[in-house]
Amino acid sequence: MRVNPYTEPLLQNVTDLFNRPASTPAELQDRWTARAMPTDHDAGAEDLRHVREFLRQWKKLVEARTEEDRVSVLNELLDRYTTSPSITNHDGSGWHLHYRAPDAGFAATLAGATSAAAAQYLTDRGLHRIRRCARADCANAFVDFT
Repeated sequence: MRVNPYTEPLLQNVTDLFNRPASTPAELQDRWTARAMPTDHDAGAEDLRHVREFLRQWKKLVEARTEEDRVSVLNELLDRYTTSPSITNHDGSGWHLHYRAPDAGFAATLAGATSAAAAQYLTDRGLHRIRRCARADCANAFVDFT
């Protein structure tokens, strides 16, 4: 069983949204589905508002200076946006874990799945792999997938 078959697309999506925020619910959903992410609910105005709040929390992760700070932020994200795991094959991609309620809306799905993916990826591959570009002329966040 895979923990999360969508780790890279989730982290790519949140990085893209962080660097270039969506301005409409349709754009938010289009960018999600462009990464082949399944959706059970269309994004609405409330989802856009909730995703913007999630991205404000995500900024703390991107800007964390120490591993301890990054872990603290990850734990906050997990506590706020995920639920107890459940096993699913809802989309035919194979059995995997979900960290959201089965009836979660668009924003809750994005925030919960992304938080769980970040925690798994960073603890497996290194806590330093999500951060801001270090160049003086660059304010973008990025994920190191190397």
